[in-house]
This record gives sequence, structure tokens and C-alpha cells, in this order.
Amino acid sequence: MTVLILGGTAEARALADGLVAAGVPLISSLAGRVQHPRLPAGPVRSGGFGGAEGLARYLQTEQIELLVDATHPYATAMTANAAQASRLADVPAVRLARPGWAHHPDADSWTWVDDHQEALQAAEDHLRHTGGVPFLSTGRQTLPHYAAWREMPVLVRVVEPLDDAPPAWTVVLDRGPYTLESERELLQRNNIGVLLSKDSGGAYTAAKLTAAGELGVRVVVVRRPDVPSGLVEEPSVEAVLGRIVAGRSATD
Repeated sequence: MTVLILGGTAEARALADGLVAAGVPLISSLAGRVQHPRLPAGPVRSGGFGGAEGLARYLQTEQIELLVDATHPYATAMTANAAQASRLADVPAVRLARPGWAHHPDADSWTWVDDHQEALQAAEDHLRHTGGVPFLSTGRQTLPHYAAWREMPVLVRVVEPLDDAPPAWTVVLDRGPYTLESERELLQRNNIGVLLSKDSGGAYTAAKLTAAGELGVRVVVVRRPDVPSGLVEEPSVEAVLGRIVAGRSATD
């Protein structure tokens, strides 16, 4: 069984490690948006496929027997392409999506919204009562949704430099995992009044949410998009590995 992993996440790298250890042939695919990504074990390709049809052709050409979409929970276009390519190529697909933060101890106190326009409006409502600075931790591709804040102080954290960051914004270049102590210090030092996040899940960036709760910082969270119909979803690397090992045993 040859597995294609659509990666770029910590879970994708952990899955690649597990497959290499189990002797399962694999290829990891990265979108190529990050100049210096953390590379997974095993063979790696970079760049797009040319939509769902291009991905389907790749699955057939490379004789892929299982497609694992382990991209970010908000990589909606890639997930949709994976679901369609799976049908076109008649190759089974699994969505590896780490659980979100709905069960975080403070989740009931957060403002949950469906999109970034709602997030901006909710954050502005909070700031009118709390004051302080908004902390945008929603990812660089979401920043155009917050263009209305170009003239005001905003804290932004991204992995790589921004080409056109507004002068009023403070841009922090960093990548997780983050500690509770460092997140607490970041929020205090920048006078954060509201934290904006996506429901990314996982432990890499969860400390900011705990720190916000300790400091009384309001939190606005953008809900996850729905998974395309027909795409099987697994919550952990172990579950996907178990599915793959079981599939190999059935064909031996």
C-alpha cells in the first residue's frame, strides 16, 4: 500500500514517522506556501496538483492506494479537492483532523462565530467594553478580513514575514509549540483585550487560550467548516495508522 499524505501539520509529520517505522511506502505533499517548512520523514513533493482533477491523475499515475488529507482543519479548498479526487480516481480517502477546542475548560465563555466577518464584529464589541489591543492569531491568509483595523494597534503572529503589514500593527514571527508562561507574557506585554483564533485544536497553540482565561482576556473563535460528505474522518494519528495496518494485513 502506497499512501499519499496531504500534509503541513504536526499530525501529518507524526503520521509520516509512523508509516516509515512500519515500512509503509508513502509520499508527503506540501502546499509550498511556507519557505522553510518542517519536513516530514520519507519522500516529499511540494506544490499544487492543479485542482481535484490534477490530484486524481496524480493518484492514478503514482498508484496511490490511500489518500490521507492531514492538512489544516481550515484548508477547505484542499479538503474539498481531496474528497472529489478520491471519487474521480476511485481511491479511498481519510481525513485526519485533530479534535478542536470545544472541550477546553473555558470554551463556554468564548464567543463562537461562523466566519471572520462575524469575528471582527464580535471582537469590536468586546473592545468597546474592555479596551486594549486585538490579537490576531487566525493565520496570515485570514488577515485581509481584518483590513478595517489597518489604522489601529493590532498584534499579529505569523510564521514568516508579512510583505504589507500596516505600520500600526505589531508582527511577531514565531511558530509553536508555545508555553503558558510565554503566552501569558505576550498578552500582558501587548495589552491584549481580545484574542481571535480559529478552532484549530491540538496542543501546539492551546496555551494562548488558557493564558487568556487566566488574564480575563476575551476570546473569539471561528468555528470549523463542515467536512465534505463521503470523506471518512479520524481524530488521531493512531487511528489512521491502525486503519492502514489493518488494510495491509487484509491484503497480505
